[in-house]
Amino acid sequence: MTPRPTKPHPLFARFYAGVAGPALERAGIDAHRRRLLAGLGGVVLEVGAGNGLNFPHYPPEVTRLVAVEPEPNLRALAVRRAREAAVPVEVAGGRAEGLPFRDASFDAAVVCLTLCSVADQRAALAELRRVLRPDGQLRFLEHVRSGTPAMRRVQRVLDATVWPRLAGGCHTGRDTQAAITAAGFTVTAVDRFAFPETRVPVPAGTHILGTAVPGGPGPRRRPGAATY
Repeated sequence: MTPRPTKPHPLFARFYAGVAGPALERAGIDAHRRRLLAGLGGVVLEVGAGNGLNFPHYPPEVTRLVAVEPEPNLRALAVRRAREAAVPVEVAGGRAEGLPFRDASFDAAVVCLTLCSVADQRAALAELRRVLRPDGQLRFLEHVRSGTPAMRRVQRVLDATVWPRLAGGCHTGRDTQAAITAAGFTVTAVDRFAFPETRVPVPAGTHILGTAVPGGPGPRRRPGAATY
């Protein structure tokens, strides 16, 4: 199935590129981006690449990076940033829930602040597992459900009301690690930490960074489906 076109969100794209992204960089997210991507090699897929802020941090062992971004304004910015990357980058449109790639096409897949905003997290993770080679790995850096009951209540209220509409579909309180496991991955390493470090906790401040590998037979695309 060919992914459906995604409606542009120009206001959110401008906010992310001009305000949110730089704010994360000032807070020190680049150190976590480097940890996320360290040791990768071969053919890599990044889903939800945004405006390409991860591109400078991919190691030279990556022989080909395919970066998928559904939002057209952010995708255009990613195309520009790809020209300056040290590794070969191909920027493509597409949705995480219907990736236009053949089964077992990639040595690794990367999601960075992406699974919080996909429309269907279960479908997105099934697709990531499908396009990974059996010995491949999933790298993830995501903000997730808080460990404290009080903040979880705040997250539930935000996610049920205004936050997804204001933040391009983002949800503050998804249990993404559990979703990764439920999708058939085995989490082999995970670091849970607060970012940014603030005196007052923030709803999107609990993060996980880690690696998972496919476990057992994965999902397969039906015959006749589109490929990239």
